[in-house]
Amino acid sequence: MGMNMSSGSGGEPEPMMEMNMTPMIDVMLVLIIMFITTLPIANHAVNLNMPQNTNQPPPDVLPTVVKIDVDFDGTMTWNGEVVNRSQLESKLSEAAAMSPQPEIHLQPNRLVSYKSVAAVMASAQSRGITKLGMIGNEQFLKN
Repeated sequence: MGMNMSSGSGGEPEPMMEMNMTPMIDVMLVLIIMFITTLPIANHAVNLNMPQNTNQPPPDVLPTVVKIDVDFDGTMTWNGEVVNRSQLESKLSEAAAMSPQPEIHLQPNRLVSYKSVAAVMASAQSRGITKLGMIGNEQFLKN
């Protein structure tokens, strides 16, 4: 008494019509792992020119300080005087020509768009300002 395992009526087994996917899946997994390990690590660094320690004594004369405020609507003030973009750029050019350069303190409002602040910083950099600092950053701390 024997059991016939074929689904057909004849004595010969029928060939399998499905493709064996296991070896293909194994190869794809190995390729994925190889691609992941060979990808370069994303580097989101911002290059900054940090001050170098020169061990020089502080200067005898304190530098003048210029405060630039950027209000929530993009209005800029130079030591409390409202200026437009061209006036700001001319004042920055004058400040860059001074020896020693004044310290520029930039204080943006908490609600101002980044575009307005970045424009002031770009103007300062293009005019040759080397002493630019952000002040009032404690307003951006989350409570």
